[in-house]
Amino acid sequence: MNTPIEMNSEAPRIVYVKPVNVDELPQEVQDKADGLDQLYAVHDANGQQLALVADRKLAFSLAREYDFSPVAVH
Repeated sequence: MNTPIEMNSEAPRIVYVKPVNVDELPQEVQDKADGLDQLYAVHDANGQQLALVADRKLAFSLAREYDFSPVAVH
């Protein structure tokens, strides 16, 4: 995730936040989940995962910090 994201300046900067079950993630990520059952993934409009964080509030805060408008995915 160190690659700069190129965005059309006219397009809305929307990212999608969705819950992810830890047991569905690769083992190396599960090992770092510190006993959590669920994490939150932040994805761009093309579905590329931009971040994986411990809670929903953090996911929304992170998106806003980078001038994105977060939207929850159910």
